This record gives sequence, structure tokens and C-alpha cells, in this order.
Amino acid sequence: MNLEPFDIDVSPPGPELLEVSRRELRETPEVREAATLELRQLLHNATDLHFRDDDDFLLVFLRPCHFYPKSAIAMMRRIADFKKNNFPLMHNLYPEDEKVAFTEHGIVNVLTNRDRKGRRILLLNVGKVWDPKQVSPEKLFRMLFLIHLVAQLEASTQINGIVIIMDFEGLSLKQVRALSPSFSRLLLTFIQEAVPLRMKEVHIIKQPFIFNMVWTLFKPFIGEKLRNRLEFHGSDMKKLHKYIDPSDLPKNYGGSRPALDYGSRDWYPCIEKYVDHIALWNTYGYANAL
Repeated sequence: MNLEPFDIDVSPPGPELLEVSRRELRETPEVREAATLELRQLLHNATDLHFRDDDDFLLVFLRPCHFYPKSAIAMMRRIADFKKNNFPLMHNLYPEDEKVAFTEHGIVNVLTNRDRKGRRILLLNVGKVWDPKQVSPEKLFRMLFLIHLVAQLEASTQINGIVIIMDFEGLSLKQVRALSPSFSRLLLTFIQEAVPLRMKEVHIIKQPFIFNMVWTLFKPFIGEKLRNRLEFHGSDMKKLHKYIDPSDLPKNYGGSRPALDYGSRDWYPCIEKYVDHIALWNTYGYANAL
């Protein structure tokens, strides 16, 4: 399948990818069939929940839960809770709502290449690049939410997971003020409880001393699982390269790939392309919330 640089791969997983899933997630044809049937029944029994129940959709939740149906239905309920608790922020969210943030600001980006472990790499420029007066914390969150909806359509991302690089270069008080306790709680609750994707690593880079103020806000909301996946590198890109090979990174991060000359403006058509999936997702959650 020939992909454009700014598109996702929605093809079924091939033998190599399925072998990774067997080894890391317990996925075999027999386990997949049994787990899908059980999760579908659990979803039918949970009459207060409204989600699709076709095999491909259920795999979105079964893969990050290692094919344990009870864990998958618990995740679906957490997602319903998150949507309910943040209703004004997320109700009927469409790409068009954040088109300006995507096309005119370089805060969020996704590398066009995967790393050698097959993982997607999400870049967040939350230092001097981010002007909270132009892109509010709420808009930043909504951009991340839309990106995660599209990413979950890739079987390769479901299986291999994602890596986040948070670039705090040039961080100042205006960004620190925007990263309020309420926003910190929102973002970290989302990442830890309501994302049906495997969060493999989070790398904090180029953080100045003032970052300690941000960390003070974040720390109370970070659970053990995420804490074990967090790495702090400062300006030492060689430390980052212990986790992501430099051949998979652009020059911006000490890698051998060309310096970044693309951003969310280039990815926006891809987000827009899957608006039907996003529209359906807007209907999922608690049935009485529709």
C-alpha cells in the first residue's frame, strides 16, 4: 500500500505485525475471537454504554488491554466518564473547529516516519513556540484529542504504540500560567485513563529551570505507570537517543533525518479525511448523554 507522507495506514496488520502482537499482547486468532465475543457481550450487557461492537472497533480497546475483555470494557467506561465530565470541551468536536490551530500554529506535530520499533512519534512544542493567547490550553487539548482519534485507526499504532516528545525550549511564565492545575489534571487524566493507545514513552526535552514550576503542577496527577515511562533529557540529545535511534529523528533532535519542514498544517487534511470516524466517536459514551 502506497501512502502519502501525511496519511495513515489503515490496512490490516501483516504477518510481522501480528507476530509482535502475539508476543507482546497475547494476540492469536483464537484469543482474538474469544476476546471479541466476550467484549461484545459485556458491551451488550452494559446498557448504559453506547459504542460500536464490530470486530475492528473492539480491537481498538482489546489491543492496549492485552486482550482482556474486562479491562477493555473498563477502559470504555473510563472514556465515557471522561467525555461526560468534560462535556462542554468535547461535545460535537470536529476538525473544522480547530482548523486555525492546526494550520497556523506549529505546536503539535507527528513525524512522518515511525521509529525502528514501529511506533508513532508525537511532538509537542510547548515552549516559546506556543502562544496561549493564540492557542488556548483547551484548543491544544482538542487538537491532541482529534489526533488520537485518527491514530487509533492504524493497526500498526494499536500494536506498536506511540511515543511523545515534549519540547519545552524557551519556556516562559506565559506558558507556565497556561499549564494550570486544572489543565494539567485534564491532560494527564486523558493520557492515563481515556486514551485507547499504548503509551510507550514520554520524553521531556530542552526544559529550562523554570520547568520545575510545570513539574510541580504535573506531579500530583502522574500515576506510577506513567511515571515509569517518563524520561527527562534537558538538552542532552544523546540521552534521548538511548530510547529513539538518531536515524529515526530529525536534526532538530540530534538525528540524521532532515530538519523538520512540516507540521500540523500538513497533517490537517489527514485529520479532516477521517471526519466520519470522528463524527461517530462524538456519539460514543453514555447512552443517556446522546
